[in-house]
Amino acid sequence: MANKKAKEALTKIKNEAAQTVGVTLKQGYNGDLTSRQAGSIGGEMVKKMVESYENSNSSMQ
Repeated sequence: MANKKAKEALTKIKNEAAQTVGVTLKQGYNGDLTSRQAGSIGGEMVKKMVESYENSNSSMQ
């Protein structure tokens, strides 16, 4: 159950990141992306996850 929620959350972050950098993702396999596109999506995902962590940590203090 938790694994499914985690996978859904990562998919949501990935889709938001792709939209932010202007890359259209298909449902399922996206092997036709360039390395630059995939790297841009990954970098944006990391930024969003760090932001989320920092926001949740600052609200706990």
